[in-house]
Amino acid sequence: MTVIDNAIYVDGVRTDNPTTLDETFELLTERNGFAWIDLDQPDSAELQAVADEFELHPLAVEDALNGHQRAKLERYGSTRFVVLRPAHYRDDVEKVDFGEVHLFVGTNFVVTVRRTNHCDLTAVRARLEASPELLSRGPQSVLYAILDRVVDDYAPVASGVENDVDEIEDELFDGRTGSLSRRIYELSREVMMFQRATHPLVDLVGDLKHDAEEHEIDIELARGFRDVLDHTHRIVDRVDSYRSLLENALSTHLALVGQLQNDQVKKISSWAAILFAPTLVGTIYGMNFDNMPELHWAFGYPLAVLAMIVMGGILYTVFRAKRWL
Repeated sequence: MTVIDNAIYVDGVRTDNPTTLDETFELLTERNGFAWIDLDQPDSAELQAVADEFELHPLAVEDALNGHQRAKLERYGSTRFVVLRPAHYRDDVEKVDFGEVHLFVGTNFVVTVRRTNHCDLTAVRARLEASPELLSRGPQSVLYAILDRVVDDYAPVASGVENDVDEIEDELFDGRTGSLSRRIYELSREVMMFQRATHPLVDLVGDLKHDAEEHEIDIELARGFRDVLDHTHRIVDRVDSYRSLLENALSTHLALVGQLQNDQVKKISSWAAILFAPTLVGTIYGMNFDNMPELHWAFGYPLAVLAMIVMGGILYTVFRAKRWL
């Protein structure tokens, strides 16, 4: 079985390290503590063995097996099923990688199912074991610590996105229009995915805070969930602002591209008109009619050339004054 760690905790202290599920269940009953089993991408048989041992609901087990879930909180009797979406930002390709962590939280057990490499639950466990007072509050303390870690890990992701948004804003007016539209669109898509991961957390953490306060589970845990909720609101507000900035940047970029194309059309039209003047004179006097007295006039040629230059010069001056050139 893909068990990363399996431990029994009593009064916030790790007392046993069971090697099998049967041993875990026996020690759990004997010690009167709680168990935390950490699994890494288990297959259906492995997860079903855990589900049978702790009577996990089949629908929750199915969601944990299939993955691709949004962040959510579901209740099945005394067991809570929580889905979180840890994130990691790859600045070199401007992509946000999302994973999933599924938690089954009962009265005397926690089962975590990892489907990501971007949330180090081992570090979360070490932090809790270093704080026996917090860990002594039971399975809810594990849920709080993992939530806190996932939400805190959103901060560097948000900072990475913010840096790229700032770069896009700097590029808007420097004349480089080639791939900027594509970059804005692709970053907007990543921000949308980020929104889908963070927005449900507001209600999720809010429900946990409400339950902790309503049922007086533990005042410190209630304060902890309140702190996580505050951080969640900040992240959600930041991500929403990035979406607005990118939408404005795209609108501004398209307007600038349209203005640039308009300026180019003006230049092309201006030079076409300037070249049309000598072309017109040359075309008139290039016709093979017999009754064209200027053809035999001594000053006909220099005056024709002069007319071409004067007409072109006048048009060039007019277009320059209108800032078409």
